Amino acid sequence: TMIMRLRCGLALASAFLLNPNSVDSFHVAHSFRKTRDVSLTMALDESMEARLSNIRRSYMALTERLGDPDVIADSNLLRQVMRDRSKSEDVVTAYEEYTRLSEELEGAKELFQEASDDPDLKEMARAEMKEIEPQLDELEKKITLLLLPKDPNDDRNVMVEIRAGTGGSEANIFAGNLLDVYKKYIAGQGWKSALIDYSTGDDGGYKSVTLDVKGDMVYSKMKWEAGVHRVQRVPATESQGRVHTSTATVAVMPECDEVDVKVNPKDIEISTMRSGGAGGQNVNKVETAVDLLHKPTGIRIKCTQERSQLKNKDLAMKMLMAKLYDIENEKRDMEERERRGSQVGTGGRSEKVRTYNWKDSRCSDHRLGQNFPLQQFLNADIGPMHDAMTAMDQEEKLAQLAEESQAV
Repeated sequence: TMIMRLRCGLALASAFLLNPNSVDSFHVAHSFRKTRDVSLTMALDESMEARLSNIRRSYMALTERLGDPDVIADSNLLRQVMRDRSKSEDVVTAYEEYTRLSEELEGAKELFQEASDDPDLKEMARAEMKEIEPQLDELEKKITLLLLPKDPNDDRNVMVEIRAGTGGSEANIFAGNLLDVYKKYIAGQGWKSALIDYSTGDDGGYKSVTLDVKGDMVYSKMKWEAGVHRVQRVPATESQGRVHTSTATVAVMPECDEVDVKVNPKDIEISTMRSGGAGGQNVNKVETAVDLLHKPTGIRIKCTQERSQLKNKDLAMKMLMAKLYDIENEKRDMEERERRGSQVGTGGRSEKVRTYNWKDSRCSDHRLGQNFPLQQFLNADIGPMHDAMTAMDQEEKLAQLAEESQAV
């Protein structure tokens, strides 16, 4: 029945949460809803009910803590309690609604059985069941998705680094095009962005440019932009009208701090130099620019944006930690995706994510195997692409749960 399917699905989610490393590689499939042995389903059902009850109990305890004078007096603790409570709020709300509707459905079934001699009462019970069952079906999907493991970086701010690849001046111009699209998208999301490092191209655009982006759940959306973007078009400098192919690489690095990344001061070599460009005579007389080298990785960062050496040093360290954290994340993600046979994409810098074809006015996302109008991308309407990637990722995780259950 529908209720049994819901309980089975929730139990699968519970099994994955309790032992996420036991899932083998798989193909996205509909086996999530396959019929299961009744005794196994009931056992998983009891486990899931216990887990959801524990989540609700923890949620209620956190709600009570919000009224604790000691918590109210400590702003940092209060924010932490509110953050922890919000993580389980949607699950608890959906579970309570599921419990209420399940009880109503059981009552309607009992009424249907008892009203064998009363056609009107029987029809009323049947109508109530038909009304409740689709709602339970939606809750089945919602709760299962809510319980899927989430990317721990999703709620972080990010640094977006765009680097021109192959294609010379045209690649620089294309990097500038990507920057324009992202700035429009960021503004549309209500986020804030600041240009913290850049190197302009000789004929326009950028050889490299880095944006600092702050807002709500920034990484959860911008992470889908990471990888190699390829453009196919006739450059403005092309006199023969030939189509050229150029690339730009986008790195989306979650914001981090000293807790996330440990940097040994002995591994860093810092030198200063005079900064050039606008900013008054001071920039040419005082060594405000910073050249930072991380010896173990060879990462080199030059910061000239700020007007003081201290600020440039702080910015260089922030960029270094973001790059080191991104390297570790990419390594972990690659291992995880190889283990589970992911088709969603690695999010790595070498992965080809999209091709933009000016002649055909087409934007092709290679991970989705889907085309979008080029103008949609240029207008920064990339939300639907991100939604499709999120849905594909969720579908893949659901299939993991199915395979995990079949292996039991």
